[in-house]
Amino acid sequence: MDAKSSDVVAEVRDLTGGVDYSFEAIGYATTVEQSFAMLGPGGTATVLGLVPDSQPLTIAASELFVSEKRLQGSFMGSNRFPTDIPRYVRFYEQGRLNLDDMLSAFVGLDEINEGFDRMRDGGVTRVVVDVRRDR
Repeated sequence: MDAKSSDVVAEVRDLTGGVDYSFEAIGYATTVEQSFAMLGPGGTATVLGLVPDSQPLTIAASELFVSEKRLQGSFMGSNRFPTDIPRYVRFYEQGRLNLDDMLSAFVGLDEINEGFDRMRDGGVTRVVVDVRRDR
């Protein structure tokens, strides 16, 4: 599905009748609202992305009661960093974990403040700070 050229929520609901679980990992209010809207009755949306405070959520309260949908946040999940990070690195190196499509900007260490500003403003998805990079 291509969110730029179609109504992803409608497509997901047409295919599934509404999902039991959805996960938002980008960190935009719009995508949180979409992940909630594609739930079926009793479904749970988990927000993993860090939504800027400047982006309030608009969700109909009746959906929480009438359809018994749930919206929950997760910060760092239940990671076991000493075990998980090396495994994720192996998956990435083997081509089993595509991280490249999640990155939208690379900045040098001297541009780190601009990178944070861009993330705070919601202008990028993920910023990588490359300490070897010069302007």
